[in-house]
Amino acid sequence: MTRTLALLLCLSAGLSAPALAQHNAPAEVAPDKERGEQTAADYAAQGRAQLEARLARPVNTGRAKNLIIFIGDGMGVSTLTAARIWQGQKAGRDGESVETAIDAMPHAAMVKTYSHDFQVSDSAATASAIVTGTKTRSGMLGLTPAALRGKCESATGQDVPTLFEQAAGAGKVLGLVSTARITHATPAAAYAHSADRNWESNSELPAGATCRDIARQLVEWPQAGQLKLALGGGRTAFMPQGQADPEYADKQGNRTDRRDLIAEWKKRNPKGQYIWNAAQFGALDAASDAPVLGLFEPSHMQFESDRARDKAGEPSLAEMTALAITKLGSSETGYVLMVEGGRIDHAHHGGNAHRALDDTVAFEAAVAKALEMVDLDDTLVLVTADHSHVFTIAGYPPRGTSIFGLASVTEDGEPVNAKDGKPYTTLGYANGPGAKVEGPRNDPAQEDTEALNYLQQATVPTSGETHAGEDVVVKASGPSAHLFSGTIEQHSIYHIAKHILGM
Repeated sequence: MTRTLALLLCLSAGLSAPALAQHNAPAEVAPDKERGEQTAADYAAQGRAQLEARLARPVNTGRAKNLIIFIGDGMGVSTLTAARIWQGQKAGRDGESVETAIDAMPHAAMVKTYSHDFQVSDSAATASAIVTGTKTRSGMLGLTPAALRGKCESATGQDVPTLFEQAAGAGKVLGLVSTARITHATPAAAYAHSADRNWESNSELPAGATCRDIARQLVEWPQAGQLKLALGGGRTAFMPQGQADPEYADKQGNRTDRRDLIAEWKKRNPKGQYIWNAAQFGALDAASDAPVLGLFEPSHMQFESDRARDKAGEPSLAEMTALAITKLGSSETGYVLMVEGGRIDHAHHGGNAHRALDDTVAFEAAVAKALEMVDLDDTLVLVTADHSHVFTIAGYPPRGTSIFGLASVTEDGEPVNAKDGKPYTTLGYANGPGAKVEGPRNDPAQEDTEALNYLQQATVPTSGETHAGEDVVVKASGPSAHLFSGTIEQHSIYHIAKHILGM
């Protein structure tokens, strides 16, 4: 969170003087139905069409051969809604009525996100619940709640097998894709058992600790032979100190045990392919059975908004998802794949809604690509979030107003002010770096609230915006997807998915 916030603040510092209030005016609404000019008859027809589609929808009560779990890190309901509007507006359409690929998934449930010990959880405990079927303490991975965070010795004998480990035991092949570090909390939950999510490299272990760091666990994972693809960021945790990063001259590995885990992975996988840039990704043979390890950044991959400016280039989340499905799909025994949109969370922590929504739209594109590629007769696709954020959509903006604009405007496009005489934006945060510590708040009508680096105003000043504790959504398509309904515990996702896989 700290590195992300620093990045966002540095980027903000480099901006030229902001443009003024014309960026906040509501978008002109064209007289067509795509831009919101529906009649009462149109709305009635839309409602009837949705009813008829549901009445005609067949229910597949079978078992699944394959499972894809999409996790939008921090993608709460407000993020889904705002991203839907932004996706439509980017395409020049009426964003409010757009139906995304996630929207179109037929089955849904609300999911409780508390951890064993916190009302508002972190990604380690929530991702662990999804893939192990039990809640654990916040900050821990793949352990029962009998272990204690940060206490290496307390983890002995407390490992909980993950869905990925059990799928490998059933002969299925595995894949991990993330825009965060591949050792970060959510993807690490698939393979790691750790009393602290921060132990990504041995240099982050407590002095004298006998626990294995997370990067080492990935390379030494007993199920690694079934792991056909792992794509994300996080090179430094695999590289020894003093070894120069291949992309950035000022960066190097951070391992103090002198181990080169990338070299060790290559030795364990003599036919495998290690890649770290877009050109190497583009040259991969998706039909090859050779495993792939892709580490595209020293830390997290770029935000989607910044990806085109990356020095060595990076694949999009949709491109990585497509490669994973093609590569794993040739397995006769089936596969289990996790795809994480990890940087939605990081942008929210930085109070930067624009980047958060751009990454959510990129995540939606990956879901759409998967649904286009797979056979839903044998593949269960789940889309969920590990937790939410204190991200709000407020005020009374007219339909068609830019999602990044002012919340309340008159029919003439003039802002409606709050009690301090200033307008406010539709998007905001309950806490975060956008809050003022001293003095009156800024006037957003005099700022470019559309700017990529704009930090939305927040109520409580904190160095980084926090997670939120409300329920999130799980959407489901494929065999027995109807079992995802009502309100469920987060760890029930594991049990339902495992049942549908017939394991």
